Amino acid sequence: MSKDFSTEISSRICNHMNDDHADAVVIYAQAFGGVTDANAAQMLSIDAQGMDLTAQVNGESVPVRIQFDHVLADAEDAHQTLIAMVKQARVKAK
Repeated sequence: MSKDFSTEISSRICNHMNDDHADAVVIYAQAFGGVTDANAAQMLSIDAQGMDLTAQVNGESVPVRIQFDHVLADAEDAHQTLIAMVKQARVKAK
């Protein structure tokens, strides 16, 4: 893991997303992870290349790895990228 994505930063981002943006995490699993029937999801970790989620499908936990479209530079880049991804997914869903 790069110095820009220490376990502390990954944990902080994951906790924030799971606590405050759980709906967005489900959208990531559905739109970018291909788990279209996920009804819940949790972000487990994030690094410069992607994020690891676990999605709930029919009571089963499904591991999901989502690669980013670029290597993230830092936590601010992660923030902006996650926002852009959820906006993109919401536009696709309409």
